[in-house]
Amino acid sequence: MVDKLLEVEDLRTSFFTYAGEVKAVRGVSLHVNKGEAVGIVGESGCGKSVTALSIMRLIPSPPGKIVTGSVSLYGKDLLKLPIKAMQKIRGKEMGMIFQDPMTSLNPVLSIGQQIGEVLAFHEGLKGKDAANRSVELLKMVGIPSPEERLRQYPHHFSGGMRQRVMIAMALACSPKLLIADEPTTALDVTIQAQIIELMNDLRERLDTSIILITHDLGVVAKLCTRVIVMYAGQIIEQGSTDEIFYNPKHPYTMGLLKSVPRLDEIEKRKLVPIAGHPPDLISSLKGCAFNPRCEYAMKICLRETPEIMDVGPDHKARCWLINKERANEDDVIQGQKNVK
Repeated sequence: MVDKLLEVEDLRTSFFTYAGEVKAVRGVSLHVNKGEAVGIVGESGCGKSVTALSIMRLIPSPPGKIVTGSVSLYGKDLLKLPIKAMQKIRGKEMGMIFQDPMTSLNPVLSIGQQIGEVLAFHEGLKGKDAANRSVELLKMVGIPSPEERLRQYPHHFSGGMRQRVMIAMALACSPKLLIADEPTTALDVTIQAQIIELMNDLRERLDTSIILITHDLGVVAKLCTRVIVMYAGQIIEQGSTDEIFYNPKHPYTMGLLKSVPRLDEIEKRKLVPIAGHPPDLISSLKGCAFNPRCEYAMKICLRETPEIMDVGPDHKARCWLINKERANEDDVIQGQKNVK
């Protein structure tokens, strides 16, 4: 029997602005099993990071608010916990690697002070005990001369080294769940490969579950066993990595795969970008959110929002194309030029 570490049900998060309510996350339901690495992919603004921040309860309020839903860690609903109880879980049972390590690290505190703060709050370690544990953590993430590095500041580190420090801080208390939000952004491909290899090694060694948020499908293929595709604040497809890469069912997923280069293909092909732009999440969306950009759009796509449906073992998609009863030939619109 597979143990579910994290379960998210019908999560909805909005930002209330002067222009109106921005529905950034619209009914997301997902789970992460113990020891599993799950990738969340999609364009910028599709709700990936807001979903992660909602799970960690780090949505700034105001203007943000988790409107409804549940986030359960080992059966405990985190959204119902008092703030102080949640603070003990963050960093202890759940760790997070933020997008930009330079802005996430405090520039006026040494690396040793910043890692030591985590250890003092959650483990009660101070002085030499905290320093020794900090050295172990820096060694674990592959930082050379860790004793000297503890006394240095973030600006003394390269981008890749700062990211390793962020990983060390996130893993300081051996959390059961690690959320990595774009951990390889702005890093060169060599350092990217090192970071992904490091995370994979730590997952196997510490049995830590990972949620990897990224737009880099190559990184997902390297690390993750399951993939969740998001668009306009919703999950539009999810399944095993092999299913998503080799048997995608949603036109948006197909578009993502066509827009990235493939090194395993013998014949060269032209990359095809997805036409158009993501929808405005302030306005009320009617029908399928992807219909203005979809070359397979049907009349029903303009009228009704599809539910997420099973298309195979542990493979689901939110698209009218897979519902044979509702999507008949009379509904088909031949290309976006004829969409009315």
